[in-house]
Amino acid sequence: QVQLVESGGGLVQAGDSLRVSCAASGRTFSRCAMAWFRQAPGKEREFAAGISRSGGSTYYADSVKGRFTISRDNAKNTVYLQMNSLKPEDTAVYYCAASSNYYNGSPTKGYQYDYWGQGTQVTVSS
Repeated sequence: QVQLVESGGGLVQAGDSLRVSCAASGRTFSRCAMAWFRQAPGKEREFAAGISRSGGSTYYADSVKGRFTISRDNAKNTVYLQMNSLKPEDTAVYYCAASSNYYNGSPTKGYQYDYWGQGTQVTVSS
């Protein structure tokens, strides 16, 4: 069992940077692939970034590639999402997710993740 709590969201201006964090409880964190998803008002939830169990592999949605960086600290049971050059279209609730399952390739679908946080709001003003 893994419980996830996000923090660090807020209101920023276009072009600013922001880092959101996700603290995990439980001793299985290092055995979980982690990801950040986001859901904008009126839109479906979408994958943003993912990271392997060791942190050695990361993968991104095209919309955030080059601007966002996902990382993890297994000693602190925490995963981060550094967001740079933010745009108004990045406005969304950001969710942390953990997958205890093993998949070929990089998991980018919501159903591939079995633990979810409550979300943190990120608002980017123009």
